[in-house]
Amino acid sequence: MATLMIQGTTSDAGKSTVVAALCRALARRGISVAPFKPQNMALNSAVTEDGGEIGRSTALQAQACYLAPHSDMNPVLLKPETDRGAQVILRGKVHGHMDALDYHAYKRTAKESVMAAWQALESRFDVIIAEGAGSPAEINLREGDIANMGFAEAANCPVLLVGDIDRGGVFAQLVGTLALLSESEQARTKGFIVNRFRGDITLLNPGLEWLEKRTQKPVLGTLPYLQGLVLDSEDSIGVVQAEKRSAVINIIVPALPRISNHTDFDPLRLHPQVSLSFIGPGQPIPAADAIILPGSKSTASDLAWLKRQGWDKALQRHLRYGGTVLGICGGFQMLGEWVDDPDGLEGRPGKMAGLGLLPLTTQMVAGKQLRNVSGVLADQPAPVPIPVEGYEIHNGVSQGVALNSPLFHIQGKPEGAVSDDGQIMGTYLHGLFDHSDACQALLTKLGLIQAEQSDYQAHRERELDRLADMLEASIDIEQVIALIDAGVDKSC
Repeated sequence: MATLMIQGTTSDAGKSTVVAALCRALARRGISVAPFKPQNMALNSAVTEDGGEIGRSTALQAQACYLAPHSDMNPVLLKPETDRGAQVILRGKVHGHMDALDYHAYKRTAKESVMAAWQALESRFDVIIAEGAGSPAEINLREGDIANMGFAEAANCPVLLVGDIDRGGVFAQLVGTLALLSESEQARTKGFIVNRFRGDITLLNPGLEWLEKRTQKPVLGTLPYLQGLVLDSEDSIGVVQAEKRSAVINIIVPALPRISNHTDFDPLRLHPQVSLSFIGPGQPIPAADAIILPGSKSTASDLAWLKRQGWDKALQRHLRYGGTVLGICGGFQMLGEWVDDPDGLEGRPGKMAGLGLLPLTTQMVAGKQLRNVSGVLADQPAPVPIPVEGYEIHNGVSQGVALNSPLFHIQGKPEGAVSDDGQIMGTYLHGLFDHSDACQALLTKLGLIQAEQSDYQAHRERELDRLADMLEASIDIEQVIALIDAGVDKSC
């Protein structure tokens, strides 16, 4: 069994896409490979086959390996609730809520979960491609580190360092990061990958030669900038929009401070008939055909933010003019009359008035609902029911007469709600646009006439293959495999 770790000079250096590309390239060669991220901080998450919760980007990497995601692949997931605190998830299950200082002290204990999960994966797969978090050179976070070199040292695995040339200063990134590592960490750093290069590689070669001479470490490859790449992101809201042939429905989404699983909207961003925009703080709220309220890690505080930004009035005006509204998970809870969090499971305890658009109330209760689900769209005139697949990640339990008119039937039970006039809809399901039939039908409900089918699952597969093709064209994959096989000298 062998492990290779991909670390980056900064957040968003491209670690996740490099890992996904490596996983797909190795899997296509018949190698038994799995992804691993010791610690992740993200609000985009996925439900695993064993009923746990991991970061969304790691779940995508599992797909790159042709695997179902498993909680061992991301043993520590931190879901920020405030600027100083987060929900801590260990091996897929909620462990508790900690502020930053408490978690920093807890990392030594969390390391036990990390190593146990890694060893469990090693017993099932021949190769593990691990991904770091942020940068290994964050001096203030080095003590007790489990996300980067702390894990690499414990697992005694080689490391490749990725730098993003598109943001500039890549040579300073790579040399500076290496200089801030300990001698043993420098020794296990076996080379560099330059990511997101645009232009003529011959103009870059003198710099790469200087880098190799300066550090005595090889540059294993320079990866080109991939235009239009849209894949499940770790946390940041991407700005890439596919070119539209004939966008005929305009959808807006409030960019909540604690927005979660905004990857729900990736299929809509790519749909040829949809123009989708995220509206941030202080931005004017434009007219639209449909408004979708997204998931939230802190429903009550994000609801208060919506009201301060004027979305409550904008929603009323939008509905008067015949627009449609869809709430997903936390957004669904906001559509009701009350959101009650008596124990402060998502922040400060208390009860807050909702938007009052659906007759239902929600109470946060301990014991997060985590499940992959399937069912059909309710009240469809089609002779064959339209299938729906998705996943649930939430604490809230909703009650009220709105639920008597469900949006879906999930495993034989009603789920979600639709107003009497059909303008307002809500559901706890994430990933509801990922499958073509359901996406087409839901867009029709949102107001798109003659909605086309758009297969996001096929898009994901094409993008993963495109990543792997790019990697194999830019890097000597046999050199990477040899590095994995060689591991690290035990004397390091």
